[in-house]
Amino acid sequence: MTALLVIAKEPRPGHVKTRLTPPFTPAQAAALAEAALADTLETVLRCPARRRTLFLDGTPGRWLPPGIEVIPQASGSLDERLAAAFAAVADGPALLVGMDTPQLTPKLLAPVLDPDAWRECDAWFGPAEDGGFWALGLAAPDPALLRGIPMSAPYTGAAQRDRLTGAGLRVRDLPLLRDVDTAPDADAVAAAAPGSRFATRLKCYSRDLVSFQRSTRTDARPPRGG
Repeated sequence: MTALLVIAKEPRPGHVKTRLTPPFTPAQAAALAEAALADTLETVLRCPARRRTLFLDGTPGRWLPPGIEVIPQASGSLDERLAAAFAAVADGPALLVGMDTPQLTPKLLAPVLDPDAWRECDAWFGPAEDGGFWALGLAAPDPALLRGIPMSAPYTGAAQRDRLTGAGLRVRDLPLLRDVDTAPDADAVAAAAPGSRFATRLKCYSRDLVSFQRSTRTDARPPRGG
């Protein structure tokens, strides 16, 4: 069976989703990150897997459900940390996802977890709308396939996929998904997963934000002259 890996940061203010601020406060951005991570881990628990591991930058909290193994992230740049995650589960096929796609479902991951997923296939690749990737699966995890890939760039996904095909791997693609980085991303992802924790929390914060903006506009009105 395939191992399911999640790489994530501890959802604490100022440490995650800083591009959501503004319009959201650092505490709200962290709470949205926590909801996204909880949604992702719930999906992982609902999928068949030989191992379910969270590679975490930080300390586990209340959001961590039973049944998830936690391993501290390695040090270094993101490509090095991803490579180390695959190295830790090099005894069989593995699929790695991040914490930025709370719209993730078992159905989206099903092709990689099917008994025939690795027949005539060496890698699975999930492209992201921002040019990165939200999922990477390897039949034989090899850290060298990730080291040196430029991260957080508009061409990161293309560079990673080229590395796979350049190594002679047979690659299959997963659907294109949108990561949550900015407020417009958050709105779009919540609309795609309306029943998620992430969507529920975003709706609450967005309602509060609208109320605050309205009250601010009202307070800013000059007094009427008599």
